[in-house]
Amino acid sequence: MKKWLVRILLVCVVLFVAGVVALTLFLDRAVKHGVETFGPQLTRVSIKLDGVGLSLLTGSGSIKGLEVGNPEGFKAATAIKLDRASLSLQPGSLLSDKIVIRSIRVEGPVIHIEGSPGKNNLTQIRDNVQASLGGGAGGTSQPGASAGAGKKLQVDEFILTGAKVNYTVPGVGITVPIAVPDIRMTGLGTGPEGITAGDLTSRVLGQLTGDLVPLLTTALNDAVSGAGKKVTDEAGKLLKGVGDLLKKK
Repeated sequence: MKKWLVRILLVCVVLFVAGVVALTLFLDRAVKHGVETFGPQLTRVSIKLDGVGLSLLTGSGSIKGLEVGNPEGFKAATAIKLDRASLSLQPGSLLSDKIVIRSIRVEGPVIHIEGSPGKNNLTQIRDNVQASLGGGAGGTSQPGASAGAGKKLQVDEFILTGAKVNYTVPGVGITVPIAVPDIRMTGLGTGPEGITAGDLTSRVLGQLTGDLVPLLTTALNDAVSGAGKKVTDEAGKLLKGVGDLLKKK
């Protein structure tokens, strides 16, 4: 009798584990599909994602190989490249009306910026997101994007750290690296209504583009001043050379 009970328990455990694995694989594919399908509708640029890993048992997760394309008219192939981001969530909330995410940590994204400090490829993506959500200038809401990103979220903490920004300075033709302070946002969607993935994206991009304006302005001024000094120095050398030549004659 005891042997039969042990066998039944083992079968139950195996079925439970198999069910968890199957559900996790389904969620992984569903999240990847959602990002690559509704992400472009929201941002109006291409989005590619290598993979998603979620654990229902531990409540941990990660995404790998995220690439966000550039809007039309910009030269770089991508605006943002991210090798990995991690998150921690309440597993039980996955089947509820609002998914509770304890933390999202984005580490070391590589961001390419082209344009002026206040109007560039990143601000264009931000404006596209806001327009898709119905709050942007010159755009209309896209129902598909809103519906696909409609699941309510609560994000207790969002951290973006170690960002590497490469800024192509307009009119000068050089690309300079910019150190970006970390971004930490808390208490997002803590109310009963929560927020959507689109709302979260809009807020993060708004914070990032706002923080970058003074940094890009300084980089632009320094690059223009440096270019002007170089031109002045070259002109001085040329005039000196002409003067020396005339003296010889």
